[in-house]
Amino acid sequence: MSQKSALPRYIFASRWLQLPLYLGLIAAQAVYVFHFWVELVHLLEAAMGSRTALDALVSSIGYKSDVVVTQLNESVIMLVVLGLIDVVMISNLLIMVIVGGYETFVSRMYLEDHPDQPEWLSHVNASVLKVKLGTAIIGISSIHLLKTFINAANYDVKVLMWQTIIHITFLLSALAIALTDRLTHYPKDDH
Repeated sequence: MSQKSALPRYIFASRWLQLPLYLGLIAAQAVYVFHFWVELVHLLEAAMGSRTALDALVSSIGYKSDVVVTQLNESVIMLVVLGLIDVVMISNLLIMVIVGGYETFVSRMYLEDHPDQPEWLSHVNASVLKVKLGTAIIGISSIHLLKTFINAANYDVKVLMWQTIIHITFLLSALAIALTDRLTHYPKDDH
């Protein structure tokens, strides 16, 4: 092997340094699955009257009220369910990053004939991945903002304002990424 071809091969092989990062994200995914089940079990136990589970839920969602919460109410249920949806959406984001990133930057997965291959994976590239991630982040931000507004009495006006501004920034960023992608991949017809 000549030195001329060894360096590019070595540089190309460096992509495998990302493998521990994707394995770490899989471990983070496992933590999210565990967290989801802990919250779901607390919700079910609280629905059956467990005061300990109710206290754990109220504490985990940061819910505060002028009166002591002695049973599940609509606000607590809604905040817990939105928290569960948030975990699912973050988990979906993790899957997109793990599978799409590995496929795009490390190695082909050869899932073309697999019945469970995600539809988007067949045409994934760095640009498509950015748009999908931007969309997922907006969804997560929307859920988080909704949770904040439902529990708005427990937040300072500055927190509400900044969360809204950050959400709008995510929206504008995703629109800019999508527009840039569209302009670079689908230029206007010059005819």
